[in-house]
Amino acid sequence: MIDKAKRVDEIYKTLHAMPEVGFAEHRTSKFLAEALQKAGYKVTTGIGGTGIVGTISSGKPGQTVALRADMDALSHTVKGQDICVHSCGHDAHSAMTLTAAEVMAEQGVKAGTLKIVFQPAEEKFEGALKMIESGALNGIDIMFGMHLRPIQEAKSGQASPAIYHGASYLIEATVTGLTAHGARPHLGINVIDAAVAVVQAVNAIRSNPVVPWSIKTTRLHAGGSTLNVIPDRAEMVFDLRAQADKSADELIEKVKQAVVSGAATVGAKAEAVVKAGSPGAEYDSVLVEIARKAITAVLGPSGLLDPIVTPGGEDFHYFTKKIQGLRTAYIGLGCDAEPGLHHPDFHFDHAMMPKGVAILLKAVELSMV
Repeated sequence: MIDKAKRVDEIYKTLHAMPEVGFAEHRTSKFLAEALQKAGYKVTTGIGGTGIVGTISSGKPGQTVALRADMDALSHTVKGQDICVHSCGHDAHSAMTLTAAEVMAEQGVKAGTLKIVFQPAEEKFEGALKMIESGALNGIDIMFGMHLRPIQEAKSGQASPAIYHGASYLIEATVTGLTAHGARPHLGINVIDAAVAVVQAVNAIRSNPVVPWSIKTTRLHAGGSTLNVIPDRAEMVFDLRAQADKSADELIEKVKQAVVSGAATVGAKAEAVVKAGSPGAEYDSVLVEIARKAITAVLGPSGLLDPIVTPGGEDFHYFTKKIQGLRTAYIGLGCDAEPGLHHPDFHFDHAMMPKGVAILLKAVELSMV
């Protein structure tokens, strides 16, 4: 019989020691695929790049239930050096999901079919879409996901049955001016002036205050190594978030208009495109209730939190949007995670990983009756 606490810690340490960014999770994918095969799953690899689907059937009628975990790490610049770090807990997610998969294979699936989905490139907002486009996830009826939560949202011994992420998009803008000598600025169009006008135009955007939203300029590159030249090209990125998809769609169009009109105030030209993003959360109420029961069974009534609303984004929600008939729920696991998601010094209470495994096992059990 598998010792869940020992096994999940062992897997976590292995994955934590080999962080890989999105679509480059080659060692991670190989390790997970081999472990699933050893446990008795039929495994398909290379889905959407480095994605994996493991399948095990009961041989009896029933629904197809899936557990999904993300695999990718993040790149950070620390003390002038570029490093790769599992600073969002994806190593823990994969460790908990693989452990649950091994336990269920050992115990036997009682009804229907179980699928284990290891997804690449969640941080790029592209991995889920690539796996969906492959068709490998068609036919799944139910899908559960799980994510470690920062201490501000959930502490060790607590979990939420639903994390309501907002819609989240990155908009990339290119501004074009006219180069000139610094002594003759009247002969050029300075894209830095244009970029400032664009930022001001974007900051002047308004939307319904009933729906939480925000737009921030997160990148601005302009000018080259020659310091007395009027620059003619600027590249900008805006981070846009809204708790409702309709508001996000409206804001995207407003940003595009603001970029063009802001640049035009100084005679520059500009265009803006959505570079990446994900829709807001939509969950099945029955599955959220199953998640509540699973959390209560493992952590007790005192460990059950209300659903959490967060402006954070998650490409998990493409599964619901793009796969017809698929119902989902997404559990938030408290683990005293500090100082925050995407921080290079991210750390958490490892003692909660076996609890996460138990919650996933219970959720699957309750879904397959």
